[in-house]
Amino acid sequence: MQLGFVSAVLHDLPLEEVLAFAADEGFPVVELMCWPPGKADRRYAGVTHLDVSDFTPARAAEVRELLRIHGVKVSGLGYYPNPLDPDPEHRGRVADHLRKLIRAAPMIGVTVVNTFIGRDPAKSMSKSLAEVADVWAPLVKEAKAAGVRLGIEHCPMLFTEDEWPGGKNLATTPAVWRELFRTFDAISPGTVGLNFDPSHLVWQFVDCGRAVREFGRHLVHVHAKDERIDRERLYEVGALGLGWHVPKLPGLGDVNWGEFFAALTDAGYSGPVCVEVEDRAYEGSLADRQRALRQSRNFLGRYFG
Repeated sequence: MQLGFVSAVLHDLPLEEVLAFAADEGFPVVELMCWPPGKADRRYAGVTHLDVSDFTPARAAEVRELLRIHGVKVSGLGYYPNPLDPDPEHRGRVADHLRKLIRAAPMIGVTVVNTFIGRDPAKSMSKSLAEVADVWAPLVKEAKAAGVRLGIEHCPMLFTEDEWPGGKNLATTPAVWRELFRTFDAISPGTVGLNFDPSHLVWQFVDCGRAVREFGRHLVHVHAKDERIDRERLYEVGALGLGWHVPKLPGLGDVNWGEFFAALTDAGYSGPVCVEVEDRAYEGSLADRQRALRQSRNFLGRYFG
């Protein structure tokens, strides 16, 4: 396994400085954020460390040279929108940009594109699942042709009243994953996998180790983020309320990291594990966010030998 980080935390640094920081701090890999340039519509979105809007062979050569100079590899290209948004025009824009990521990835030697499945929060699970094949089949086929695997992250994207009750991402639990893999394996076996993040299972009370062991062959990328259950808030609003689970740095929440890494090794996973910083306690400045990465590296380093 290789320890890296998700580049969104260094949103105010250009690509070369992100790679330099990774090299200086001993991170061999980085997941690069590839949102379309423009204003973000939520926290941690809208970060563009690699602009694939018009990604030419000349630009690809420049990026490959930067990676060579700094000795850092790209674990995956990341873009986390809602491909099943109820607005057809929005869906179209998202699909078009995902295609650009899929085409850009092999140009710089990357084989993974990470994203969400998406969901219309107002629709039932069954209705949402019925839409997946129509929206995703062309993208999956294009990824297969490009030699790219799609890593689906399983955050429910349920944080605000606008996202209630279904959230904006369908791929949230083992039962849904089984249905999705049945759908995708009928299109292109092995092209779609999981970008696994233990924090999202903590607040859903899903056994993380068991999930890794069952779906280990589907893991194409891993995020390292912790989650703390705020028991006082949970008491006030109950499990159907909002705001009672808090993203934290690895080691500062309720993830059992020993069990998690034991499950990863049991499953034979040997790919990247990228720290994802969404801890508000470390957002005050660039120095705080860089410290968050160092602290996470120091904590997780015990599992990397």
